[in-house]
Amino acid sequence: MSGIYIHIPFCKQACHYCDFHFSTSMKKKDEMVLALAKEIQIRKSEFKNETIETIYFGGGTPSVLTTTEIQFLIDAVYENYAVSENPEITLEANPDDLSKERIIELSETPINRLSIGIQSFFEDDLTMMNRAHNSAEAKKCLEEATKYFDNISLDLIYGIPDSSQNGEQAKQMSNEKWKQNIETALSFGIPHISSYALTVEPKTALHKLIQTGKIAKPNDDLAQEHFSILVEILEANGFIHYELSNFGKENYFSKNNSAYWLGKKYIGIGPSAHSYDGISRSWNVSNNAIYLKSLEDNKLPNEIEILSIADRYNEYIMTGLRTIWGVSLERILDEFGNEYLDYLNKQANKFLIDNLLSIEGNILKPTQKGKFLTDGIASDLFFINLEK
Repeated sequence: MSGIYIHIPFCKQACHYCDFHFSTSMKKKDEMVLALAKEIQIRKSEFKNETIETIYFGGGTPSVLTTTEIQFLIDAVYENYAVSENPEITLEANPDDLSKERIIELSETPINRLSIGIQSFFEDDLTMMNRAHNSAEAKKCLEEATKYFDNISLDLIYGIPDSSQNGEQAKQMSNEKWKQNIETALSFGIPHISSYALTVEPKTALHKLIQTGKIAKPNDDLAQEHFSILVEILEANGFIHYELSNFGKENYFSKNNSAYWLGKKYIGIGPSAHSYDGISRSWNVSNNAIYLKSLEDNKLPNEIEILSIADRYNEYIMTGLRTIWGVSLERILDEFGNEYLDYLNKQANKFLIDNLLSIEGNILKPTQKGKFLTDGIASDLFFINLEK
């Protein structure tokens, strides 16, 4: 199984927390669509022996493309690659782009999964994050989308600072507000939810707003409370917590993202997009103008890194611990050898003692207590400078 990710580097406006690559100018959109199709064509030899089972439009905001432009790029994939009979084709979309007419249009294309960037159903949260949509649009688009699409995912952000600053009272209000966000999402019968803590990335507007005291800094303890609430409510409603930030009903896991976490091959098309072939990782330049000029000259604007054994071990630890599939100790031994297995057992011991990790059936996994701390635990299990 292999996948193709297509990065659409345009947004109507910049969300305060976002550090992904995008432009708010649409002037080069037509040229970019042609360049994306060209990269799809140029790179077909990389997957000549592979079958494409997922196509994913990410960004940026892919829903700023017209339905005709999206179909054009899907056609480019089909023309240059072997595609499975029923691939998962996902479009990330913002609520303000999903009018009833647009949803109907999209339902008539090969797209069979929508990933909708709701983030919150509360107006003050959306304003603070500088989202392009409002609460009414969020609810209306879900009401319409569920009539035409069965496979829908929505994004929610937790750990958002409460607008009031009254200590424990504000904290409790924020917990209640978070529960209302989850319950509202569930009321639409959505089969998949991706949820992330609000993080403050350098050089973002959010970072500056916090530095100048205009917005409170996100509280880690509050985020952990929100995470626990999220897990409890979604699992009680039949969702499977299959990856740290992802919850799906049976048969509604994201095939595209699951492939990443399971180490499958994928090609990333577009500025800033990453690719992986099992041996190396590559990434395209995060600059629209340079990307366009390179494709005009029939060149791929990317850098390639050959992964060392330590790199591959670390990636497996990082992705494995985040998923329900965990880290197979047998696979560690087979692929990386005794030295890595001994190191992993030694590093994991303190987390086993503290009941943050467990071993069942030769699989290493975080416990319920350890789930929120997964990324930090994984970093303590990494091999550092093993081959130097």
